[in-house]
Amino acid sequence: MDFGLSEIQDMIKDTAREFAIKELGPIAAEIDAESRFPAEVVAKMGELGLMGIYIPEEYGGAGADMLSYALAVEEISRICGSTGVTLSAHTSLACDPLNTFGSDEQKKKYLTPLASGEKLGCFALTEPGAGSDAGSGLTTAEKKGDHYIINGTKNFITNGGTAETTIVFAKTDKSSGTRGMSAFVVENGYEGYSIGKVEHKLGITASTTVELAFDNMPVPAENLIGEEGMGFKIAMNTLNGGRIGIAAQAVGIAQAAVDDSVAYAKERVQFGKPIGSLQAIQWMLADMKTRLDAARLLTHRAASLKDAGKNYILESAEAKLFASEAATWITHKGIQIFGGYGYSKEYPLERYYRDARITEIYEGTSEIQRLVIASTLLK
Repeated sequence: MDFGLSEIQDMIKDTAREFAIKELGPIAAEIDAESRFPAEVVAKMGELGLMGIYIPEEYGGAGADMLSYALAVEEISRICGSTGVTLSAHTSLACDPLNTFGSDEQKKKYLTPLASGEKLGCFALTEPGAGSDAGSGLTTAEKKGDHYIINGTKNFITNGGTAETTIVFAKTDKSSGTRGMSAFVVENGYEGYSIGKVEHKLGITASTTVELAFDNMPVPAENLIGEEGMGFKIAMNTLNGGRIGIAAQAVGIAQAAVDDSVAYAKERVQFGKPIGSLQAIQWMLADMKTRLDAARLLTHRAASLKDAGKNYILESAEAKLFASEAATWITHKGIQIFGGYGYSKEYPLERYYRDARITEIYEGTSEIQRLVIASTLLK
């Protein structure tokens, strides 16, 4: 078993790291405080080739692999969790279903500008009454001539306020449950497409999260992804891969917390010596580092299995579950090491803590990951 990285993977990791330090480091606290989407930085990520890392070059991507993508998400999230999830949602949730299930024409028209970073994408599955139970969504798509007419509301849509392209899931057959769900690629300029409530969140505040409404929105029939009734399969397949991106985001946030906590333990003096010399602090740091490394290894394993074309559903669920809960625990302990300063906005630990918490919820809650893992064991 090889735990090393290839030359290309190392290059992508270093590129993402240097970019994040230079472009996001000086503004991360500011855009968090202002809940401001860093459009200029996201555009630069596209120019660097970070917005479609594992998408084939012929469709605007960098032609690398899933592990390279996970490394990039980790390094971006290490500096700014908000921008990390912008990258993850765009690549895993908007680019991937088109890359996997889209027609050649859809790939040329929609995937290419997404993977090249020319446009930003989002994924509209969740509804006010359909979260973990995604199949209970009420959004409909009725075929009329050469168009589908879509009606419904989606909420908690990451990138929804800024994306030009949206992957929308709607029922083409309301009587068939999940088998009646279909997927469409939609342009935000379509008649009847509107942005509703903007969410004000605990964390990842520099990432846009909005409600989307579709009021008799006509969508060309050629924008159907795959076939009618394939929507639920497309959604679940997409989320299986998306969990790797969220796991990588959690690892990046956790790494930042460990880095800052170690540095603070060396410089903070109490009782006449650095607090890092105290066993209580040492044990916290040791546990933080161990959980971080375990989360990273689980994430890299899931990404490597996907790259190898093997079944990775169990492993991506394990990675997402463990990494997200580890990130929350690690940032919690980081604040404890910083004491009162950790609870203050003077230091970034409180931002890491707020950003980490959502990783246990979106793209499948921890409870859903446990169900996926258990169902795999028991089948």
